[in-house]
Parts: sequence; structure tokens; C-alpha cells
Amino acid sequence: MSTKLWTIQDLADYLGIPVNTLYQWRTKGYGPEGRRIGKYVRYRPQDVHAWVDEQGAA
Repeated sequence: MSTKLWTIQDLADYLGIPVNTLYQWRTKGYGPEGRRIGKYVRYRPQDVHAWVDEQGAA
């Protein structure tokens, strides 16, 4: 079973936030875990979904 890794743009679209916010989060150690693949950052959808679930209700 193969799952396509998400780009930072895919993640921004999914969360409805700007890409620059995701870059800021990464420097602060916040947000879903990203994996560096060469010079690119990629996200596993299951990691993103788990992180969103951990955020709880506001």
C-alpha cells in the first residue's frame, strides 16, 4: 500500500493556513512532523491527521 506524501503546499491547503505559517511552525518545533527527503520537506497524511486529532477542540 503506497500513500502519497504531502508537500508543504498540500498541507497548507488541507489546514487552510499560509505556507509561511508552516515554515514558522517548523522553526518553533510546532505542527505535524515533517520529514526531510533530500532538500524537500514531506508530510505523511497519517501523521497530519494524528496531529490534528491531538489538538482537541478550541
